[in-house]
Amino acid sequence: MSKRRPITFWATVFVAVVCLSLVAIDGWRSWNARTQQLLEVERSATNLARAMAQQADDTIKAADTSLADIVERIEVDGAAAPALARLQRVLRGHVAELPQLNGLFVYDVDGAWLVNSRPEPLRERNNADREYFQFHRADPARGAHIGTPVVSRSSGKWVVPVSRRINRADGGFAGVALATIDVDYFKRFYQSFDIGQRGAVALTTNAGTLLLRRPFDDATIGMSMARSALYLAYRGAGPVGSVFLESPLDGEVRLNSYRALQHYPLFATAALSKDEQLANWRRDTFLHSLGVLLLAALLGLFGKRLVQQIGLRVEAEAQLLGARDALESLNRQLEKLALQDGLTGLANRRQFDATLAGEFSLAGRAAAPLAFIMLDVDCFKQYNDHYGHIAGDACLRALSQCIVALMPGRRGELAARYGGEEIGILLPDTGLDEALALAERVRAAIEGLRIGHRGSPAGVVTVSAGVAALLPRRGAGAPARLLEAADKALYAAKLGGRNRVCAAAAAPACA
Repeated sequence: MSKRRPITFWATVFVAVVCLSLVAIDGWRSWNARTQQLLEVERSATNLARAMAQQADDTIKAADTSLADIVERIEVDGAAAPALARLQRVLRGHVAELPQLNGLFVYDVDGAWLVNSRPEPLRERNNADREYFQFHRADPARGAHIGTPVVSRSSGKWVVPVSRRINRADGGFAGVALATIDVDYFKRFYQSFDIGQRGAVALTTNAGTLLLRRPFDDATIGMSMARSALYLAYRGAGPVGSVFLESPLDGEVRLNSYRALQHYPLFATAALSKDEQLANWRRDTFLHSLGVLLLAALLGLFGKRLVQQIGLRVEAEAQLLGARDALESLNRQLEKLALQDGLTGLANRRQFDATLAGEFSLAGRAAAPLAFIMLDVDCFKQYNDHYGHIAGDACLRALSQCIVALMPGRRGELAARYGGEEIGILLPDTGLDEALALAERVRAAIEGLRIGHRGSPAGVVTVSAGVAALLPRRGAGAPARLLEAADKALYAAKLGGRNRVCAAAAAPACA
């Protein structure tokens, strides 16, 4: 027979497990916090990229719309002096309305300046050497072209050229319409972002040419990023994505979120420094982990014997509470199953029968009237056949809620699911006229729900109702007479065309 280990041994084991678990849980919490922090960084970077892409798309779209108008005017009105004079006023108006524009220009087939938005003509200049001019002279495409950033010859500023080809009537090359977007316009927008001390944002063409980057450096404008890991990730993974990469410009590891523009061959990138974004997490993790290690040491020194006793007591209490909660839950479930319809939440047939017997007896002693309304959903089989049983169940729940909302709220009244699509309303101390009025309100309210029903002549879900009332007397009959009378009235409502209320009588009256 093995020797039973002393309680001190189990206490030591328990304390050791608690301490190790505490450390392990703290490690998991710290790692999970790191994961959540990186997810938050990714969300922030994604939102930044989305905002940048939308701003760039809107900015270029506005400039491109002006270009399309200019091209149409040149191709229709020609390049005569009066037409150019009118066009210059149009160009100046566009530039005045669009703050992103540095200028608008039109060049002839040889690259000479025909007209521009500047006050001075500048016609002696020639831009045939510019990349965008050579592109349009060689390419017959009529869409917008985003060129490599250049220093404007008219203003001396860095600009992003957006251009369109001008054609002759025979489709031949006739010149170029150019809009120059001020790079400073993008700079001001990018400076509004909080990207930390080591974050970066950039706008790049689909060919890999860097248009603009923050931190701003004129030396990086126009440089090729075609061999960078970010560009390769963008070209390989699709128009939207996020990836951790080391920057080829400064060696910083950043989470790069990129997004392609919707209408133009560019993509925006928002990059947040991984080390910078995790700095607060590292500090918090260090302080928290230090506190946890100290607490674990104290538990190991002073809790060797007490922890086990406390744990046993807590475990016993938890078991008692669990047993009590399980018993209460079971009782509630049994009570609910016994008295409530699981689909509609109304009383079930069992509760209805018991309530009817009790109210019938009370009404007989008090010589008070007892009314009953029998409701049936019109063409409900067709509803289930067309929309499915799940929709049918949802329909019954909606109708039940509507009925409960219209109940007067008197003592002893009860709404119950009597059958499949039949609902009964028991109304103590209620005469026939009052019950008929309530039945009509219920019928109208259900029709007013406007639940579509293609299988019904009304086009919506409706109900028919039969109403009966009597003054119970001892020896005058069982409660079944009340139900039979209401059922006959319901049958009369169905024969009368449905979606109506009928009262039980020798000759049933319907409304």
